[in-house]
Amino acid sequence: MTDIAQPRPHALDAVVAAALFACAVPGSLVTLPGHDLRVSWWPGVLLAGVACLALLWHRGRPRTTVAVTLVCAAASCALGYLLTVLLLGPLMAALYSLAVRTDRRTANTAAGAAITALVITSLVAGPTDEPLVLKSLGPIAWLLLPTALGTVNRLRAAYLDAVRARAEDAERNREEETRRRVAEERLRIARDLHDVVAHHLVLAGLQAGAVARQLPGQPEEAGRLALELSGTTATAMRELKATVGLLRDTTDEEAPPVGLARLADLAASFRHTGLTVTVVREGEPRPLSAGTDLIAYRIVQEALTNVTKHADTRAAEVRLGYSPGMLRITVTNAGDPAPAATSGGYGLVGMDERARSVGGRVRAGRRAEGGFEVVAELPT
Repeated sequence: MTDIAQPRPHALDAVVAAALFACAVPGSLVTLPGHDLRVSWWPGVLLAGVACLALLWHRGRPRTTVAVTLVCAAASCALGYLLTVLLLGPLMAALYSLAVRTDRRTANTAAGAAITALVITSLVAGPTDEPLVLKSLGPIAWLLLPTALGTVNRLRAAYLDAVRARAEDAERNREEETRRRVAEERLRIARDLHDVVAHHLVLAGLQAGAVARQLPGQPEEAGRLALELSGTTATAMRELKATVGLLRDTTDEEAPPVGLARLADLAASFRHTGLTVTVVREGEPRPLSAGTDLIAYRIVQEALTNVTKHADTRAAEVRLGYSPGMLRITVTNAGDPAPAATSGGYGLVGMDERARSVGGRVRAGRRAEGGFEVVAELPT
């Protein structure tokens, strides 16, 4: 079925060549009105056959095909045949093929050379009784037409190829952009899961240890701590549900949005671990986008979690400094950090990646006066 819908090129070339040869046979017998044929018919037919045979190689050797068909047409003219469209058919087909497969300059040069050769041959050796208009205007019109059509088709094919290439490039870019966005979203959700799990597991672990210590001597205090541990795990489950819900394109309408508005609750949650968190605000608070607000909250959460896990201290300070176009978050503690806190773990890397995703930055290190400090600058 493929061969029927799209004939083979060589078979198509053979059909075209045969059709042109069939037209050239009567073309070799055409004379002016009132005049007899002064030459035998068979040399014109023979030259037409050679020209049509040369068309079978027009795809691979278009210049050679034009040269052969031009020589045959010029020879027919010199023998005394009228250069009608029937005899010029092979040369016209060769010029069309050359215009389709080469550049405009090559096609125009070949057409100009063919017109010049035929006009000169017709004037010098052509039939003397043929009108001058036919000797000059005939070859010009018949040979410029296939050259122009071939050039137009070549330009149209080049335009369609360019459009197709742009469409394919745009499709590839869309696919790459989609993959990039999916990877970024997965990374963001992974960071959220890391922050939620790390924070609440640290709190739950510390509270469970406190319950174990208080249970023998102070069962009432142990019971209170157990209730707080239950609240911690319930909060962890709510945040995990909201985070995993992003993968299902669903949200928990009952859960309040996570952001700096819940900073007081976050600070209070560390009180059960023995860490006192002080929150200080400087400047006039400015509204933040939902993404920046969440990132600011997660940075504070991760920094305080690191203090709880690694620092030898019972106090930490969170300072929010608002300035035009910038929110500066500073989390400090007076205790010396353990080596794991400064080794470039996933916590610090995650904070820096979060800040960079909105055009901010994070730096962390020891303070000159002692302790550890995390500073995040986020554009508002």
